Amino acid sequence: MYFSFVIPTFNREDEVTELLESVLKLELPSNEKFEGFEFIFADGSPTDILAPIFPKYANQLNITHIHRPRLAISPSRNLGAEHAKGDYIIFLDSDVILPQEYLIKVFENVLIEDWDSFGGPDAAHESFTPLQRAISYSMTSYFTTGGIRGQQKQIHQYNPRGFNMGIKKNIFNEMDGYSDFVCGEDIELSIRVIKAGNKVGLIPKAHVYHKRRNTIKSFFRQVYRFGAARINIAYRHEGQMKLTHMFPSAFFLFLLFGTISWFFMLELFLLYLLFVVLYTTLILIDSTIKNKSLKIGVLSILTSITQLCGYGIGFLSNFYVVHILKKREGISLGASK
Repeated sequence: MYFSFVIPTFNREDEVTELLESVLKLELPSNEKFEGFEFIFADGSPTDILAPIFPKYANQLNITHIHRPRLAISPSRNLGAEHAKGDYIIFLDSDVILPQEYLIKVFENVLIEDWDSFGGPDAAHESFTPLQRAISYSMTSYFTTGGIRGQQKQIHQYNPRGFNMGIKKNIFNEMDGYSDFVCGEDIELSIRVIKAGNKVGLIPKAHVYHKRRNTIKSFFRQVYRFGAARINIAYRHEGQMKLTHMFPSAFFLFLLFGTISWFFMLELFLLYLLFVVLYTTLILIDSTIKNKSLKIGVLSILTSITQLCGYGIGFLSNFYVVHILKKREGISLGASK
């Protein structure tokens, strides 16, 4: 069994180096059915800034570097997959770090379950900044995302995501790869894979350390795009809108109307304030315990509110554009900066 890792990237030379350094530390399966792995970087950087990195690892890793200036993420993944030689393609984001046991966990689970497609969760490495760890908490906590991003117990059907997603190469080809979506493209592919009757599952122990964004502003832009993309996904695929997807919008509207209730009903405002205090205290306690840091717990309040409001505003904005203005292309979902 041979694995092809496909990583789309756009600049990020420091993060690409960190990823490759973690690859050098991977523990390999001892099973004779394991045949090895390769890394394919589909590089959309405007310049050839990443080219000097890969020769440093040429004697230790099988790396293919394909540079197409300003190539978007879905075409980058599709281009990388075209060059893949493996039985399985594993898509990663360039801002992840692989734990030493990652490949073993994937191989053992795939060998037993024979997944057609699979995914794993993301986590925060202890070397990440407090803000990055707070963002990681907000993106994975039951109190914010409802546990739909790679937790062991799923509220509904699990959809592998592109930061840590494996798929048999023949299945990927049957699906014609990633679609024209510029955000939410990984979920859209997962939906098509599941609809086709393929066996899709979660490997809880095959997690990656995912850096995500490093500022509140860039994090807001990212989750705004996620919220807007959910409308496009639901428009193309009937039945893909769940209550958990609507919660951020409800939360944002609750904050908005709760705040202005101060002007017309003090009792309602005090009730609203009590809920906010209880909710944020719950996040503070949970994050502080999980991260063993009060500072990260406090930051998690900020990142959780950002995550919910950003997603909710993006969701509502694109709902208005698609369903009220009847513009089927929706709002622009170009890459966030």
